[in-house]
Amino acid sequence: MKIKNLVLSLTLMFSASCFAQYGISIDEVKQVQKKWGDGIVRIGEVFMNQGDYRQEALSHILDLYDYNDGVVLFKPTLAAEIPFRPTVEGALSYFVGGNTNFPEDNGFAIAPYTNVRFDNHNIITYGMKAIAMGHYYFTKLDGNEIKVEYTLGFIKRGNEIKITIQDSSLPYGN
Repeated sequence: MKIKNLVLSLTLMFSASCFAQYGISIDEVKQVQKKWGDGIVRIGEVFMNQGDYRQEALSHILDLYDYNDGVVLFKPTLAAEIPFRPTVEGALSYFVGGNTNFPEDNGFAIAPYTNVRFDNHNIITYGMKAIAMGHYYFTKLDGNEIKVEYTLGFIKRGNEIKITIQDSSLPYGN
């Protein structure tokens, strides 16, 4: 019985320790969301300043999405003909356009936007994974906002948190 209690105690201590060290917190999810929104704004700024916006978008994608180490389930808002983007090429096309393999893409991130803000309905964390759902609002140059519904999934790899799921759509009736 003592061995069983010892094993249980060690398991609970190890689990709590692992979660504290490796688990995703709600604050970390919000930090990644902010970084994502700031990156979208930055891509548009680079585009407007006639800089290398494609490289800026590629860096953004590789920094925040789990394409290099895992599987990404990406369903962009305005993609209809090719609605799922499991590759970096597909994601980059959605962000900046100009890829003949994805003729419907006009470059969502080069609209441009002056701000992106998240209104989380809820964030669920479980160990090294998290899911967030809510609305994000894209502020256009004229100050008007575009409201989009989203679900984001995250995984923590070492000290980095990567997006593994992004499904977004315009609210019903829009």
